[in-house]
Amino acid sequence: MKHITFRLIEIKDAEFILSLRLNPKKNKFLSPVKNNIKNQERWIEAYKEREKEKQEYYYIIMNEGEQLGVVRLYDFQRDSFSWGSWLLKEGAPAYGAIESALLVYEIGFFKLRFKSSHFDVIKHNEKVIKFHIKFGASVVHKDNEKYYFNIDKNTYSEIKVKYRKFF
Repeated sequence: MKHITFRLIEIKDAEFILSLRLNPKKNKFLSPVKNNIKNQERWIEAYKEREKEKQEYYYIIMNEGEQLGVVRLYDFQRDSFSWGSWLLKEGAPAYGAIESALLVYEIGFFKLRFKSSHFDVIKHNEKVIKFHIKFGASVVHKDNEKYYFNIDKNTYSEIKVKYRKFF
């Protein structure tokens, strides 16, 4: 990407992650967490075991050495991966969302070699729903709480042409 890079999270990132997850402007659609740094560190320790087993990858979204946010790739199925826990801090540059989404798909489709991505979004999270639809994802199911999306590698490859200026 032009500006954004990812690096895998470490224990030292617990405070940053917790600050994002505790921000009331950012956590509206996330499962609640307690303001407890030790709990966050323990969660990261457990996650690092899943990372070693190649079951999940949790990244810090970076821009020129600055932490901008977090995103996670998980729920790896035979041909598909899910992604979420996607948070950008307040004041992050506008390209942060687009470039981090592009990088998620680049990793999922071309590095990890999945053929599609499945994920869900809470119905009230209208901004994110519009973002994913604009990005080429399709709603494949819905229930009272969530929309369930899918995007395949071919659709992504077609849509990424539209975003080539971010590469």
